[in-house]
Amino acid sequence: MSLPHAILTALLEKPSSGLELTRRFDRSIGYFWSATHQQIYRELGKLETAGLIRALPSQVPTRGQKKQFEVLSAGRAELVRWVGESQDPKPMRDPLLLRLRAAGVVGTGGPGGLEAELRRHLELHRVQLAEYRAIEERDFPPGRDSEADRLRRIVLRGGIALESFWLHWLAEALPEVESLSAHAGDNAPRAPAEGAEGDERPGS
Repeated sequence: MSLPHAILTALLEKPSSGLELTRRFDRSIGYFWSATHQQIYRELGKLETAGLIRALPSQVPTRGQKKQFEVLSAGRAELVRWVGESQDPKPMRDPLLLRLRAAGVVGTGGPGGLEAELRRHLELHRVQLAEYRAIEERDFPPGRDSEADRLRRIVLRGGIALESFWLHWLAEALPEVESLSAHAGDNAPRAPAEGAEGDERPGS
Protein backbone atom coordinates (compact mmCIF):
# COMPACT_ATOMS: atom_id res chain seq x y z
CA MET A 1 0.00 0.00 0.00
CA SER A 2 1.23 3.52 -0.74
CA LEU A 3 0.59 6.74 1.08
CA PRO A 4 -1.14 8.42 -1.91
CA HIS A 5 -3.72 5.64 -2.03
CA ALA A 6 -4.24 5.79 1.72
CA ILE A 7 -4.95 9.51 1.43
CA LEU A 8 -7.32 9.01 -1.53
CA THR A 9 -9.18 6.37 0.49
CA ALA A 10 -9.52 8.67 3.50
CA LEU A 11 -10.68 11.64 1.41
CA LEU A 12 -13.27 9.54 -0.44
CA GLU A 13 -14.63 8.45 2.92
CA LYS A 14 -14.81 12.09 4.02
CA PRO A 15 -13.41 15.33 2.50
CA SER A 16 -10.97 16.73 5.04
CA SER A 17 -8.41 19.42 5.68
CA GLY A 18 -4.77 18.45 6.04
CA LEU A 19 -5.06 18.77 9.82
CA GLU A 20 -8.21 16.64 9.96
CA LEU A 21 -6.53 14.06 7.74
CA THR A 22 -3.49 13.78 10.01
CA ARG A 23 -5.80 13.27 13.00
CA ARG A 24 -7.67 10.53 11.15
CA PHE A 25 -4.37 8.83 10.38
CA ASP A 26 -3.46 9.01 14.05
CA ARG A 27 -6.81 7.47 15.07
CA SER A 28 -7.59 4.88 12.41
CA ILE A 29 -5.65 4.49 9.16
CA GLY A 30 -2.39 4.85 11.05
CA TYR A 31 -3.05 1.51 12.74
CA PHE A 32 -2.08 -0.25 9.50
CA TRP A 33 -0.38 2.48 7.44
CA SER A 34 1.57 5.08 9.38
CA ALA A 35 2.80 8.42 8.08
CA THR A 36 4.15 11.59 9.63
CA HIS A 37 2.16 14.81 9.39
CA GLN A 38 4.86 16.25 7.14
CA GLN A 39 4.57 13.30 4.75
CA ILE A 40 0.79 13.69 4.58
CA TYR A 41 0.94 17.41 3.80
CA ARG A 42 3.64 16.84 1.18
CA GLU A 43 1.57 14.11 -0.49
CA LEU A 44 -1.55 16.29 -0.50
CA GLY A 45 0.37 18.86 -2.54
CA LYS A 46 1.49 16.20 -5.02
CA LEU A 47 -2.01 14.79 -5.42
CA GLU A 48 -3.43 18.28 -6.00
CA THR A 49 -0.76 19.07 -8.60
CA ALA A 50 -1.46 15.75 -10.34
CA GLY A 51 -5.17 16.63 -10.62
CA LEU A 52 -6.32 13.75 -8.38
CA ILE A 53 -7.73 15.95 -5.60
CA ARG A 54 -8.76 19.57 -5.27
CA ALA A 55 -9.25 22.10 -2.52
CA LEU A 56 -12.92 22.84 -2.00
CA PRO A 57 -13.88 26.48 -2.58
CA SER A 58 -14.43 28.35 0.65
CA GLN A 59 -17.73 30.21 1.04
CA VAL A 60 -16.24 32.62 3.55
CA PRO A 61 -12.61 33.40 2.62
CA THR A 62 -10.60 33.78 5.78
CA ARG A 63 -6.89 34.29 6.08
CA GLY A 64 -5.28 31.15 7.48
CA GLN A 65 -8.43 29.04 6.98
CA LYS A 66 -7.74 25.31 6.54
CA LYS A 67 -8.34 24.03 3.01
CA GLN A 68 -10.74 21.12 2.67
CA PHE A 69 -9.75 18.56 0.03
CA GLU A 70 -11.94 16.23 -2.01
CA VAL A 71 -11.10 13.51 -4.54
CA LEU A 72 -11.68 14.24 -8.23
CA SER A 73 -12.86 11.67 -10.78
CA ALA A 74 -9.25 11.03 -11.82
CA GLY A 75 -8.37 10.27 -8.21
CA ARG A 76 -11.26 7.84 -7.86
CA ALA A 77 -10.23 6.14 -11.10
CA GLU A 78 -6.66 5.77 -9.82
CA LEU A 79 -7.90 4.21 -6.59
CA VAL A 80 -10.15 1.80 -8.53
CA ARG A 81 -7.17 0.81 -10.69
CA TRP A 82 -4.96 0.27 -7.64
CA VAL A 83 -7.59 -1.75 -5.74
CA GLY A 84 -7.86 -4.15 -8.68
CA GLU A 85 -4.17 -4.70 -9.35
CA SER A 86 -2.17 -7.76 -8.30
CA GLN A 87 0.39 -7.33 -5.52
CA ASP A 88 2.57 -9.89 -3.75
CA PRO A 89 2.70 -10.09 0.06
CA LYS A 90 5.45 -7.99 1.59
CA PRO A 91 8.20 -9.83 3.51
CA MET A 92 8.13 -9.20 7.25
CA ARG A 93 10.69 -6.64 8.42
CA ASP A 94 10.59 -6.48 12.20
CA PRO A 95 13.63 -5.17 14.11
CA LEU A 96 12.84 -7.35 17.13
CA LEU A 97 13.21 -10.53 15.09
CA LEU A 98 16.49 -9.29 13.67
CA ARG A 99 17.74 -8.42 17.18
CA LEU A 100 16.99 -11.96 18.33
CA ARG A 101 18.97 -13.30 15.38
CA ALA A 102 21.84 -10.95 16.26
CA ALA A 103 21.70 -12.13 19.88
CA GLY A 104 22.52 -15.58 18.57
CA VAL A 105 25.86 -14.15 17.45
CA VAL A 106 26.76 -11.73 20.26
CA GLY A 107 24.72 -13.15 23.16
CA THR A 108 21.54 -12.00 24.87
CA GLY A 109 23.29 -9.50 27.10
CA GLY A 110 22.77 -11.38 30.34
CA PRO A 111 19.93 -11.12 32.87
CA GLY A 112 17.71 -8.07 32.41
CA GLY A 113 18.79 -7.58 28.78
CA LEU A 114 16.77 -8.73 25.82
CA GLU A 115 14.05 -10.38 27.91
CA ALA A 116 13.13 -6.96 29.36
CA GLU A 117 12.48 -5.75 25.82
CA LEU A 118 10.34 -8.81 25.09
CA ARG A 119 8.26 -8.11 28.21
CA ARG A 120 7.81 -4.50 27.08
CA HIS A 121 6.65 -5.64 23.65
CA LEU A 122 4.28 -8.14 25.26
CA GLU A 123 2.60 -5.37 27.24
CA LEU A 124 2.41 -3.06 24.19
CA HIS A 125 0.68 -5.78 22.17
CA ARG A 126 -1.73 -6.48 25.04
CA VAL A 127 -2.71 -2.81 25.11
CA GLN A 128 -3.10 -2.68 21.32
CA LEU A 129 -5.23 -5.83 21.24
CA ALA A 130 -7.51 -4.42 23.95
CA GLU A 131 -7.87 -1.20 21.94
CA TYR A 132 -8.79 -3.08 18.75
CA ARG A 133 -11.40 -5.14 20.59
CA ALA A 134 -12.88 -2.00 22.13
CA ILE A 135 -13.10 -0.42 18.66
CA GLU A 136 -14.85 -3.53 17.33
CA GLU A 137 -17.40 -3.49 20.14
CA ARG A 138 -18.00 0.25 19.78
CA ASP A 139 -18.05 0.66 15.99
CA PHE A 140 -19.49 -2.65 14.78
CA PRO A 141 -22.64 -3.50 16.74
CA PRO A 142 -24.96 -6.27 15.46
CA GLY A 143 -26.80 -5.25 12.31
CA ARG A 144 -24.17 -2.90 10.99
CA ASP A 145 -23.47 -4.76 7.78
CA SER A 146 -23.12 -2.34 4.87
CA GLU A 147 -20.41 -3.22 2.36
CA ALA A 148 -18.10 -0.49 3.68
CA ASP A 149 -18.65 -1.55 7.29
CA ARG A 150 -18.04 -5.22 6.54
CA LEU A 151 -14.77 -4.44 4.76
CA ARG A 152 -13.62 -2.11 7.55
CA ARG A 153 -14.35 -4.82 10.08
CA ILE A 154 -12.32 -7.33 8.05
CA VAL A 155 -9.36 -4.94 8.27
CA LEU A 156 -9.89 -4.57 12.02
CA ARG A 157 -10.12 -8.35 12.46
CA GLY A 158 -6.78 -8.60 10.66
CA GLY A 159 -5.28 -6.28 13.27
CA ILE A 160 -6.83 -8.35 16.08
CA ALA A 161 -5.42 -11.56 14.59
CA LEU A 162 -1.97 -10.00 14.20
CA GLU A 163 -1.85 -8.75 17.79
CA SER A 164 -3.04 -12.18 18.99
CA PHE A 165 -0.22 -13.78 17.02
CA TRP A 166 2.39 -11.53 18.63
CA LEU A 167 1.06 -12.24 22.11
CA HIS A 168 1.20 -15.99 21.49
CA TRP A 169 4.69 -15.80 19.99
CA LEU A 170 6.08 -13.56 22.74
CA ALA A 171 4.62 -15.81 25.45
CA GLU A 172 6.56 -18.66 23.83
CA ALA A 173 9.76 -16.71 23.15
CA LEU A 174 10.13 -14.98 26.52
CA PRO A 175 10.80 -18.12 28.66
CA GLU A 176 13.39 -19.27 26.10
CA VAL A 177 15.24 -15.95 26.19
CA GLU A 178 15.03 -15.77 30.00
CA SER A 179 16.55 -19.25 30.26
CA LEU A 180 19.36 -18.37 27.85
CA SER A 181 20.09 -15.07 29.61
CA ALA A 182 20.21 -16.75 33.01
CA HIS A 183 22.99 -19.04 31.77
CA ALA A 184 24.71 -16.48 29.55
CA GLY A 185 28.05 -16.94 31.27
CA ASP A 186 28.01 -20.73 31.46
CA ASN A 187 29.22 -21.25 27.91
CA ALA A 188 31.53 -18.26 27.65
CA PRO A 189 34.93 -19.24 26.20
CA ARG A 190 37.69 -19.42 28.83
CA ALA A 191 41.22 -18.24 28.16
CA PRO A 192 43.74 -21.10 28.15
CA ALA A 193 46.03 -21.36 31.17
CA GLU A 194 49.38 -19.69 30.76
CA GLY A 195 51.87 -22.06 29.21
CA ALA A 196 49.21 -24.54 28.10
CA GLU A 197 49.96 -26.64 25.04
CA GLY A 198 48.97 -24.89 21.83
CA ASP A 199 49.06 -21.42 23.45
CA GLU A 200 49.91 -18.86 20.79
CA ARG A 201 52.55 -16.32 21.80
CA PRO A 202 53.85 -13.26 19.98
CA GLY A 203 56.80 -14.15 17.84
CA SER A 204 56.22 -17.92 17.96
